[in-house]
Amino acid sequence: MSKSYKHLLSDFVNNVEESSTLKMAQMARNLKAKGIDVINLSLGEPDFDTPQHIKDAANKALEMGMTKYTPVSGSPELKLAVVEKFKRDNGLSHELDNIVVSNGSKQSFANVCFSLLNKGDEVIILSPYWVSHFEIVNMTGGTPVPVKGTIENDFKPTPAELAGAISPKTKMLVFSSPCNPTGTVFSKKDLESYASVISKYPDIIIVADEIYEYINFEGKSFSIGSIPEVAEQTITLNGFAKGFAMTGWRLGYMGAPKDIAVACSKIQGQITSGASSFDMVTEFEKRRNILVDLLKGVPGLKINKPNGAFYLFPNVSAFFGKKNGELVINSANELCDYLLNEAHVATVSGEGFGDANCIRISYAASEENIRKAMARIIEALGKLR
Repeated sequence: MSKSYKHLLSDFVNNVEESSTLKMAQMARNLKAKGIDVINLSLGEPDFDTPQHIKDAANKALEMGMTKYTPVSGSPELKLAVVEKFKRDNGLSHELDNIVVSNGSKQSFANVCFSLLNKGDEVIILSPYWVSHFEIVNMTGGTPVPVKGTIENDFKPTPAELAGAISPKTKMLVFSSPCNPTGTVFSKKDLESYASVISKYPDIIIVADEIYEYINFEGKSFSIGSIPEVAEQTITLNGFAKGFAMTGWRLGYMGAPKDIAVACSKIQGQITSGASSFDMVTEFEKRRNILVDLLKGVPGLKINKPNGAFYLFPNVSAFFGKKNGELVINSANELCDYLLNEAHVATVSGEGFGDANCIRISYAASEENIRKAMARIIEALGKLR
């Protein structure tokens, strides 16, 4: 078909930015389809298989005929398991009515935004941030207000910077820990300092995205919702995709104040209805160490050592203005394009994550591919003068 229908597209969809991670992943696939040996370090998808006991349980459920619609907010059995998990692992006290199971934690976040935000409401997002947090806030009429941390302090904004961003229009505070794209883990001390700020504003809702909870190299993650001063104004998002290598299963969940949980279930009921009815941390830590060791001596790269998730977020601004022949690198976007075309390694520009001086490198790949990719990247960067 050759006829264009772009003139029929809504203002809504025209104002939505394409996911930078998915865009780069597609560009990598296109090159691979041409027979080029591309190493894709753009997506946050573990290369491990889903653990066998989980697949066995799913097969058993299929054999038992558990293929029908589930309740919109999730089956009672799964919600009870989530309640118990929150209490055991996170120190969070929830009832079944506080839990909503969704088709991934991304949908959980969208449900929250559609349920809470009116046009012009401000949402403070600790930056660098996950691309979809920013864009979903935009989609639902809110105004994202990034509060930026720097690589020198492991991308952690100060409590004073957080306080300075609060206005009469502030409706939510959003962050992820461990963080995508930086790998930053906010400690108990960090989160207590943020809670001391937000507790003064009981109508500001905290949204804590904890999807990378189990990929933490420093020990157990801490949940801001376990702090009594802000417990009742905190929404905790989580899911199975990252910690259990279940990205394609599309299964996430949230714990929220009852009124908000009911609203989120109402939104979900009109869009998708209900969701469908191991130890990798040591390996990820090993891969992080390999990546950091390989890149820490590269002239022009500024890196820190992330404590969680599976991303490195180096500052690459020293390469802006450099050339390879006639090609000039003016931005992180252009550097990522250069690395894809010159080194055949897919990375993602930090621009979509709130820091245009950085790129995101995922190490959710095999050690062999990480070493091969870094050799290619180092060679390509060495050609820039």
